[in-house]
Amino acid sequence: MTAHTPHTPPFRDRRLPFAKRIDDLLSRLTLDEKIGFLHQFTPAVERLGIAAFRTGQEALHGVAWMGPATVFPQAVGLGATWNTDLVRRIGEAVSKETRAMRARDDRVGLNVWSPTVNLLRHPLWGRGEEGYSEDPGLTSAIATAYTRGLRGDHPTYWRTAPVLKHWLAHNNETGRDVTSSSVRPRVLNEYDLRAFRATVEAGATAGVMPAYNLVNGRPNHVSPYLREHLRTWTDQDLLVCSDAGAPSNLVDSEHYFDTHEEATAAALLAGVDSFTDHGTDSSLITARVRGALDRGLLTEADLDTAVRRQLSVRFRLGEFDPEYDPYALTRDFDTQTHRALAQEAAEQAVVLLKNSAGLLPLAPDTRLAVIGLLADECKLDWYSGTLIHRSTPLEGLYERFGAQRVEFAEGVDRVLLRTSAGAFLHVPEADAGDEVRGAGGALDPALLAGRTDLPALTTGPAGTELALVDWGEGVLTLRAPDGRYLSVAEDGRVRASADQPGGWVVQETFRLEPHANGHLLRHIGTGHHVSVAADGVRVAESGPEVFELIVVERGEDAVARVAAQADVVLVVAGNDPHINGRETEDRTTLALPAHQERLLRAARAANPSTVLALVSAYPYAVDPAELPAVLWTSHGGQAAGTALARVLAGDVSPAGRLPQTWYADDADLPDLLDYDVIGGRQTYLYFEGTPLFPFGHGLSYASFSYADLATRTADGSLHVTFAVTNTGDMTADEVAQVYFRAVDPTVPRPRRELLAHGRLRLEPGERRELAFEVPLSAFDFWDVARDGWRREPGAYEVLAGASSEDVRLRTTVVLDGEPAAPRPVLRRGLPAADFDEQSGVAIVDRTKSSGDAVTAAEGGSGELLYRDCDFGDGVTEVTVTVAGEGTVEVSPAGGAVSAALTSKAAGSDPYDYRTLTARIVAEGVRDVRIGLRGPLRLAHVGFSG
Repeated sequence: MTAHTPHTPPFRDRRLPFAKRIDDLLSRLTLDEKIGFLHQFTPAVERLGIAAFRTGQEALHGVAWMGPATVFPQAVGLGATWNTDLVRRIGEAVSKETRAMRARDDRVGLNVWSPTVNLLRHPLWGRGEEGYSEDPGLTSAIATAYTRGLRGDHPTYWRTAPVLKHWLAHNNETGRDVTSSSVRPRVLNEYDLRAFRATVEAGATAGVMPAYNLVNGRPNHVSPYLREHLRTWTDQDLLVCSDAGAPSNLVDSEHYFDTHEEATAAALLAGVDSFTDHGTDSSLITARVRGALDRGLLTEADLDTAVRRQLSVRFRLGEFDPEYDPYALTRDFDTQTHRALAQEAAEQAVVLLKNSAGLLPLAPDTRLAVIGLLADECKLDWYSGTLIHRSTPLEGLYERFGAQRVEFAEGVDRVLLRTSAGAFLHVPEADAGDEVRGAGGALDPALLAGRTDLPALTTGPAGTELALVDWGEGVLTLRAPDGRYLSVAEDGRVRASADQPGGWVVQETFRLEPHANGHLLRHIGTGHHVSVAADGVRVAESGPEVFELIVVERGEDAVARVAAQADVVLVVAGNDPHINGRETEDRTTLALPAHQERLLRAARAANPSTVLALVSAYPYAVDPAELPAVLWTSHGGQAAGTALARVLAGDVSPAGRLPQTWYADDADLPDLLDYDVIGGRQTYLYFEGTPLFPFGHGLSYASFSYADLATRTADGSLHVTFAVTNTGDMTADEVAQVYFRAVDPTVPRPRRELLAHGRLRLEPGERRELAFEVPLSAFDFWDVARDGWRREPGAYEVLAGASSEDVRLRTTVVLDGEPAAPRPVLRRGLPAADFDEQSGVAIVDRTKSSGDAVTAAEGGSGELLYRDCDFGDGVTEVTVTVAGEGTVEVSPAGGAVSAALTSKAAGSDPYDYRTLTARIVAEGVRDVRIGLRGPLRLAHVGFSG
């Protein structure tokens, strides 16, 4: 054991608690060294023997960006398993591989930026693949399981230190660094904060990362919620790491502060401890911190607070006790256990959406036609590692049914491109060393987009037939016969050089634009058109080539030919995770790309026994009416194809469940920036329409019965028990789900809300009793009248079943609570954001550091309603706190305007508040309506007698 001696400073003494060791180390650091700690890339302090440190290692579903690693299903697929034990084991495997990879490459960090716990509120959000569910309870349960696996189970030392992304209310990529999410207090507390809170309270997370967006007019990187909520949930030091470039956004794109010194100081004081900005170059951040210190915006004590939180994480990771770190020698990498776990996860993530006439599982002697753009693909996303092993649906079906029983048609159009001079676009042959795949079909990691050592495309009398893959919304990729995608390197030349579309800026996507009697070919990555020059084909700002598109074979024709000869057709459709919906890019529609719809129709017309397998990061609005069977799975990582084949063959009964609502039409969706899930009736909690497939939905090859639902209250909890029996003839998993709804609420409450769930495996005929203990606080809602949680006394229906709509059992419990009381407006007044209903109003920041105000969102006019305001024996005066120019109309009787208070702005400062007073007469309990006319900000309304 390391002891404290004259030659061993206390921070090296393992006998001391971490807090005292950190105190000692802080006292030894110079001011410049402390400043250096504030950047993502912290330099070494050689005089103290302290190594360099980097915050941030992506590990969402496997170690990402650091080369080969085990690749598990996307996060949304892990959410679809509804299996917390499985997800915990995956987190454990990922953290072990992180440690093993770090042992041979010190660029691999132990502070992992995972998981993403943003809720899947809106299915068009481009990063939906990164989240777990639209339900905050399910999200936090899965996130807690993953972080526990990442953390490890040692009481003192952590295997990795997970950071949750992205704080807070972040569901849009369009304008993500400048748009504000208007989040009313009920939605904030009941929905968005809830997804983070349970995971933080579980003690398995090291911190959070703020999101790029603003919430209620204030950037998340200066959010008071970090102090007012996050840090009150635990007594542990939490590390807050900025998102990349976000500190600079505070000035550069958001214009929230005038100088970077002000912005950096405000972020640090709000609770940001590590600044991820300008890559490895820390000079700009450190200069801004020094400037803030020189201007008196920060003190050294403020720096100490942030550095302490960083050091707390580093001590927990065992950095200062390497000989006692239980994970120091972890070398588990690509083990048989990890490979089996990847397959188990991929199998459990498959959701059977429809299975009429018992078409699935497939009979062993089925002659199968496999069709579609994703049938022979194993797609990766932005947060994937490099595949060591791969399995496509086609490969999995070949293995399971035999290649002689499976026919394949990709369904892409085969085209030639002819120039205006009559020559054809030509792809030079690759040398033997440039093959796309090595032995056994393994990917060649050397074949990357951006290579300049391959010959550029040329033109000539003999053209190359290209596979034109239409991904929808006018976006297409072009692929050479040997499987290489056309890509554009930094020199602007077009080469067949990419194994897959990918990268932060995708260089493999194009658009065909009608022009004269042909088409221009625009490269989306650069925005320039393809031109033909003497030295090869390239993209350029001028001189675009006009191409004639010659279709050699339509994809539909190949599909019809193959489908007609099969017993069953499997159409594999979906998305490429780098195209039309990803980080920086939201989707525009739920519809399946038109080309894939055409392939599906062609297959169905040729063979009614057509199964649709959607492999996608998102829900789609597909019409299942004429399809006998439909499945969905996320991109399932390295074992995706094997898993899908085993489910189709009946080796595994599907038991995945939808973690989000699948809507039938774009018209069912709110605006992407409407974050009011209550007022906008969003997600399964409030949606009043008919979904295509409901939250929690998923079928099985077995059948299950539910019986004997019983409830009782004791020790502050509701105890729920019921029995589930496998009434089918095969072993299968069932996901039993428990919901509740308030029977007669006085405020809008969810139609039903998930209380608990359990995934269990049952043999044929096996019966098992399930027991759940739910804290009574789960029935509370945020009461804006009292600015706190309240449980209404009365009846609550408890529902048990196989999905949010497939309810098998129900009972009613009567719970005690606190009865509703009128708003005490004489004591509290009306904080403007604590409305019950609104129309045309957005919540904005009252000041740059704290508080909320409201303003008319569009058209300069908005309405607010506050219910049951208690004026006692009567009031005669109303006071409003406002900034800006406009009029506040107050109507306490709910009828004609009783008072109109007009503000005339004295300047351009939106935070220059003033108090206006007018006469008003009101008594007793009544609703208050307030109208906002003009671009003013209303912070508070008060009344007096």
